Formats: sequence, C-alpha cells, structure tokens
Amino acid sequence: MIKKRLYNYVSVFVCVMVNVITINAQNTAKQYGFENQGVSWDKDETTYWSVVNTNVATGSYALQYDVPKTSEFLDKALYSIETNHTIHKVRTANFNNQSHIIASSYEGIVMAVAFDGGILWKNKLSGFMVHDIWCADITGDNNDEILIANADGIIYCLDSKGKTLWQYQKNEVPMYTVTVVKKEGTPYIVCGSLDLNVYYLSANNGTLVKELKSSSYSKEKTWGTTTAKDFVHYANFLRPMTIDVDNDILVMHASNNPSQDRGAIYLFNTLSDAPIKRIETSSTAPIGELRISDFDNDGINEVLLGSSSHQNNSGITRLNLKDDTQEKYGLKKLGFGYSVVQPELIKDISTNKYMCLVGNQLVLVNTNLDTSSEEKLKTKYSYYDMWKQPETSKIVLASCQSGGSQIHVINTEISGWKDAYKALIPKGKLKKIINNTASIRSNLTTYNKPTNQRETRDIYFMTENTSSGLAKTTANNIRDNYSTPMFLGGSHMGQAEDWNRSTLGNAKYEAKRDARRNYNLTQQGAIDHITKWYDEKPDGNTGIAYWGGHGNDPYMFQLSTTKQILDYANGKKTVLIYPELEDHSNDFAYVMNHLFYPLAEYSKTKNTNIYVRTKHNFWQGNVYLPMWKRLLSGEFADVFVPSMEETTDKSMDISIASRVGVWASGSVNNWGTRTVPDNPSYDRSRQFSHQRLPNHFLRHLIYHMANGATYINNFAIDPDYMSIVWDLVAKGALFVPKPSEIVSLSPVHLSMLEPDEDFLVEGSSLKWATHYNEDFLNNNSFVFSRQNANWMGAKVTPWDFSRYAGGVKDRRQNYLPTYSNGLVLITPPQAGIHADVNAVRGNLKDNLHPLYKNILKEYYTDGRHYYSKNGTQLEASNSFYQTIEADIKNASALIPLTVTGNVAWVVAQTSPTNLRLTLIDGEYLNPNDRKAVVKFQTITPVSITDILDGTTYNVSSKNAVEVEIPCGTFRFIDIKLNAPLN
Repeated sequence: MIKKRLYNYVSVFVCVMVNVITINAQNTAKQYGFENQGVSWDKDETTYWSVVNTNVATGSYALQYDVPKTSEFLDKALYSIETNHTIHKVRTANFNNQSHIIASSYEGIVMAVAFDGGILWKNKLSGFMVHDIWCADITGDNNDEILIANADGIIYCLDSKGKTLWQYQKNEVPMYTVTVVKKEGTPYIVCGSLDLNVYYLSANNGTLVKELKSSSYSKEKTWGTTTAKDFVHYANFLRPMTIDVDNDILVMHASNNPSQDRGAIYLFNTLSDAPIKRIETSSTAPIGELRISDFDNDGINEVLLGSSSHQNNSGITRLNLKDDTQEKYGLKKLGFGYSVVQPELIKDISTNKYMCLVGNQLVLVNTNLDTSSEEKLKTKYSYYDMWKQPETSKIVLASCQSGGSQIHVINTEISGWKDAYKALIPKGKLKKIINNTASIRSNLTTYNKPTNQRETRDIYFMTENTSSGLAKTTANNIRDNYSTPMFLGGSHMGQAEDWNRSTLGNAKYEAKRDARRNYNLTQQGAIDHITKWYDEKPDGNTGIAYWGGHGNDPYMFQLSTTKQILDYANGKKTVLIYPELEDHSNDFAYVMNHLFYPLAEYSKTKNTNIYVRTKHNFWQGNVYLPMWKRLLSGEFADVFVPSMEETTDKSMDISIASRVGVWASGSVNNWGTRTVPDNPSYDRSRQFSHQRLPNHFLRHLIYHMANGATYINNFAIDPDYMSIVWDLVAKGALFVPKPSEIVSLSPVHLSMLEPDEDFLVEGSSLKWATHYNEDFLNNNSFVFSRQNANWMGAKVTPWDFSRYAGGVKDRRQNYLPTYSNGLVLITPPQAGIHADVNAVRGNLKDNLHPLYKNILKEYYTDGRHYYSKNGTQLEASNSFYQTIEADIKNASALIPLTVTGNVAWVVAQTSPTNLRLTLIDGEYLNPNDRKAVVKFQTITPVSITDILDGTTYNVSSKNAVEVEIPCGTFRFIDIKLNAPLN
C-alpha cells in the first residue's frame, strides 16, 4: 500500500522545495503506478525525482520531487497544469476546506487536480465519455462528492478521495445532465437521461427516489415532417437555484432537438410532479450552456444561456426570473466555426462583467449588455470547457481542442490576464503534435519513391486554398514537378438558377428550394458565373468542383444548364458535388431517373464526376434501394464518386467499410472523403468543434487515402499545416492503392440487401431526440444500431457491427477505427438470390488482390436481420453475430498480417516483394503516443523499415513486432518479403 503525504506541494510549474510520497519499506519492490493514482509521474521528468530518508511518514523512505527554476510560474494571472490527458470538462470541488479542480478526460477518466498542479487521484470509471459533472457535499462531511452523468447510462458518485461510493443505472441510454437540489435540508441527486426522463436519487446510496417522466408534463412539440414524438423532451441541463439554506428550485432546460430546437426553461419545486412554470427560450440557436448568477445582487437569480451553433449565429440570452423577461445578446464577427458560447459573470479587475468563451475568443461585455462595452480577446487555440471557481475570480479552462493536455487557470482580477490569455500557447501533447509533424515534414524532403513502386494514381484535391504561404509554395511546386495530386478550382456560391419548373413532372421537387440560396440567376447568368472558374489560373488549369445541387434542392440548375457548362469545360475535369441526398421516397426515385441518370450518361464523355456527398447510413443503407441499382451495377463506375459528410453522425467506422466495399466491388472506380470544421459535431448541442490545428483532419485523410480515396473535399482551416499531405502524395510516401493492392481486408464481408425501413429511419433520425421507445428496442435487435439523437456518446451493443467487426465501443467520432482483424467490407451481394448476376462490375473476388480469390466468406443483412443466401431469415442479430465474429477472427490468419493497438492501419502491396503498412494514431480528437503490435500471419519479413525516418525493426522474431507511433502522427512502414505475395 502506498501512503501519501504532501509537503508544500506544487506542480512542475511552480518553484517550491519538495513533494513527498511516502512508501512503506517492505513494499519498495512493487509497481506503484504513480501515473494512475498519484501526483504527476512522467518518464520525461525522471531526473527531478529522488529517493530520500527525510520527511518520511511511515517506513524508511520518501520520494522527493525538485522543481527546476525553468518550470516556475512566470505570470500568476495565467498558468497551466499538465495532465497528460485531453481534458473535456472542468469543475471545482472543496476537499478539507480547499478548492480543487475536478476534470474529466476524453476517455472518461475523472481526476482531482490541486490548483498548484498536483494530480491527487484518477478514477477510470467505465471508459465511456462524461456528459456532465456536478460537485456538492451530499453526505455532510464538509467534503464535496463528485456526481458524474456518463454516456454508458450510469450516474457515478465519487468521494473526495476518488473512490466510487455508489452508482445508479436505469438502462444504457446516456445520462446527459446531473445536479443536486435540496428539500427541507435533504439533498437529492437529480439526473436527466436521453431516455426522456429525469430521476431523483437518494444521497445516501443512490437508490431511486422518484422518476419524473417528461411525457407527464412536457409542452414541447415537433414541427415539419417527422416520426418523432410530441409532448416529450430530454433534460438538456439541470441546475439548482437556491431559495434558502434548506431548499432549492430545480432549473431545467428542456429540448427535443439538439440540432434546431431552442427549447424551454421549466422550474420545479424539488420532488414535484409538475413544474411551477414553463418559459419558452428566446435564443439565436440551440442551447449549449446554462449558468445561474445574480448580476445586480437583488437576491433574484438570472439564468444565462449560451448557444451551440455556427459562430455567425452565436449569442447569449439572459432570463430574468423576477419577471420572466429575456434579453438576447448576439456575438458578431467571430469568424467561421462551430462553437458553444459559455457565459459567466466575472470580475474584470474590479468591474463585474459577463465573459463568454466562444471558440478561440473571450468576449467581455458590461452587465447592462451595452454593445459599446464589448471587448474581444482572441488567442490562437480553442478550449473544451470553462468553469469559474465560486467566490473567486479564477477561471479554469479545459484542454485545447486541437489535442491539448493541459488545464489553464486565469485570474481575472490580476492585471495582465488579458494579454496572458491572448498569448497563451499550450504545451504538452499539442506541442508534441506540432514537433512530430515538423519532423515528418523534414524527413519527407529527402525521401525518394522506390523505383519498384508504380506511379501515383490521379488524386484530386477539390476545394483547397493554395493562395498564400507554405500552401501556395507547396502547391506550385507540385503543379510544376508532379503529375498528381491535382488541385481543382471553383467556389462555393450562394446563388442558384431561377427557372420554370412547371413541367418538371414531380410536385415535390417543383416546389423544393434551398433556403440558403438566392434564386436570382438566369440560365445564361448561371453559365457565365460558373464557367469563368475554368479560366482562372492556376486554380482552373485542371478543372473545377462546385455544387450541382443539394438534397434540399437537386434542381438548383436545370439539366440543360449543367450540360452547357460541361460542354464549355472542353475536357477539363468537372466535379459536381451533391450534398445530403437523404430522401428515399418515390419522389427521389423520380429525380434519379430524370436528373441523375441522364446527367451521368452525359458525363461519361465529359471528364465529369457526380460526387454523391451523403449522410448517415447512405452507403450501407439507401444505396441498396432499387432507385440506386444502376449506380451499384457499375454502369457509371467512372462517373459516380461515393463520399460522405458525417457531421452529426456517430458511425464513421461503418461508412469507411461501406464506401470501400462499394468501390472494391467495382460499382465505382473512385471514392471520396471530406474534412470540414463541424466533423466533430456528433452532438449539435455541444459543438466544441473549433479545432485550430487540423491534426485530426490530417490523420483522417491519411487513413482514407491509404484505403484508396482519391477525391478529397477539404475545408481549409490551416492550409499550411495540411499541405504536408499533398507532399506525401506527390512523393509517393502515402501510397494510395487500387482495390487489387490492398491486403488488409478481412476475407469475411457483409453484403447488404434492400434495407429494413426501421433501420433506415433510425439511422437518419439525428436531429429529433424524442424517438426513444424502450419496449421496441428491448424486443428488436439491429446489426447497425444506436445511431439516432438518443445515443450521443453511448456504448454500442455487443452484437453491433461496429463492435464485433470494427472494435468500436461508443457512438462518437470514430473516423479512425481499429478493425484489428482487417477491414470488414460492406458490399453488394455476390451470390444467392439477391445477387445482380448481370452487373457490369463483375465479381468482388476478381477486383481484389489474388490472395482473396478462394478465401472470401459472405454474410447477408438488411441492417436489422441476417439472412442466408437464398433469402431465409436467420436467428436474431443479437445472437447470430457470434458466428460472424468468430469467422472474422479465424479468417484473420489468412491475410498477411494484423495489427492490434489503438491505431488505424492499412496494408497495400507496392511491389511483388514489398508491402506498405500505414499506421496512424487512432484517437481522432484524443491524440497520444501509441504502440501497435504487428502480427505476421502468412508472410515472413526480411526487413521492416520506416520509409521516412529510417527506423528499422528487429525481424528476429518472425511472429510479431512492436511499433511506436508518435503522438498525433503516423508511420509508413516498408515490409520486405522473402518471396513474392501472389
């Protein structure tokens, strides 16, 4: 057992004498795990530690930590604390009459951190994300307990030492918010679940005291066309408002749609069945934050609400509970991005002000909300959370959204705090990422593609900004010296053609318009506006990409207009982008037959692609409807390009399997991918999606391109940083394979039949959060499940494809899945009664590497059930999955190698005796140093070498090798074989 005593302890950032952890002498040979349970113990700081025999609590020795002078705090207005974790949420709690920081990490670890930097304890809980934290003394021991609303459906209660006192779980639906309220001096824990109910729990042991069903009092209604339920909601926020020392009002913000609904405030007396009142929220956007304060000290609190939205639509609302009036304050000129506005009442030196953290800016405004008093403070990076220590002017910031690992503390009463914030550059993991990327870029300058590696495929970067800086230099060098990648011109446009649709032939699409467009162009005006992009230099040299239409209105331009534009191109590349084609009604079948297929036929000879940039389950769902049969057949393999925009989605691990499956089957000859600022926005009411360093985009692209993606649709956040991927492609370090070159696919594949309707609806219901039906879910299992708005961050079921095939455990941003037994493709049926035997595409086994010729095994599903090849429904998906999972594991022994570890990976053959293994840090928003174990299955390596930094790996053990992947990066490993792989 380790016993700890702290002597004048401070973090590595403060100059002090010593920090002591006392160890019983008889236990000195054991592993103590300081990094998990004690103060910061970092292998990079071993020279700071020493074993001494002074200041010993018990036993004979103590561990002393000497902080070097270079680690002193230089500015008390702002200092940083290293945690080695990506911190998502921060709160404060009182232990032994001292305030401490409570933090939760991306992977769901909860920790207590002293304000001087010491990490007092960590509790890993269940490994799922934390949605909310509340700290309050519920046991009367003068120490706060920590209440945690977890995405696995559990409320955890931790004591001041980090030990779990109790936990409560009703089901596996995420617990979304938690707080503590009192009635007659008795505290109750109140928690809100995405199952649309609120639960009161006993403070003594966490047992259920009362269930408050939203259906018993909710006034919230849906709008438009939806199957979502009316008069139910989920608790977006629960917070206490003090009446007196023994009693609280429960403040609830209720919503039924995290993407669009402004919701309402409900006020309850503690334990009451019905609300005191309901106040409909007036806001610029959905609510992403709720704070309670009293700016005028009149004893009546105000509720501060912050939006979660595009920054152009950001704002706060102040609800004055004395008269229920609301005052909105819009935040302007914040720049492009998606953020939550977190408002707080602070003291700026000596003046009370509101401070709003939004993206990478702090906005200050006087409490009278006078716009002339507004002051913006802009820093380089954005942060995940902000919390004000009660009764002080200390503001705690969670980690930088770009992969940071520090907590930052600001004292707004100390002069210089504003300049310190503006100058803040986090260290820790963020610094590692920047340095590691720079090392790769440096190594790339001396890299030369092997002579036995074929020429690079045609790669199109469709929407890059190459106008200045390193991006311009890199792009111009590529244009002058390499044939690929190619950069396309074009632009986003807010206009569309105003044309007579009365003869269109479909009433629904005659009336359809995209509200974001101004329909003011004549046909010739549209042609002139678009065709000028072909003539811009250098952007239009190769061709252009632009929106041909949208799911809201595929007919932004009439077909004859688009044909004339393609004629003008005169052979230059044109990519027509069609986002969000979600409609699967008979009306859209009409659009397919009267717009898309005629356009695809015309495009065949015009060097034109139709970029199908869809959402949700499209490539494992909608595309298997009869209306898309001609695409799947391969008739237009050179025209259609499958892509995705996965904002709001939570199943990216499935979409990679389905797009690669459609491509590898021969339905299409190319597939595409997209990076955009709101890619991380799986929960639109918590849009912490303002990553200023797009390292997550870089790794996402490398993984998709290593799996064969060739049409890249990027949004330029930092083109200079992203330009490294252009060079990696141009120089051949990033090998972009053909289907016949990939050898990391599982021999087991899942073929899609016409999709089940409930599967389609569930997978596309990501806006409304009132679909939850416990009885239906308990009696119906699905192959692909828990994708709608009730399951944000939730654990996946054991029988879900994401878990048994992809190794994914939750519904978040799974852009970099592990697939440790090989990527399990989702494909069109190859055999049986549902196979299209006349399809132009041919057979999957003929499109893949020859090693797959005789080892493929096919299973069939409609997204809900499994079927035999003759169409017979098999046993339920929550039991039959075990058969498929066992086959996937067994079949992994038939491919060249497999990889385990928290990494994404791909293997492709670059020559008869060379394989290219791509290994990527596998946590999209939680980068870290990773270890991968490469296990050799059917090959014997002669040598293993990192092609960029020259690291060689010992092949004396023919079975496996361990590879380290530096934080936020990737490795390209050349594996030389002792014989050709055929």
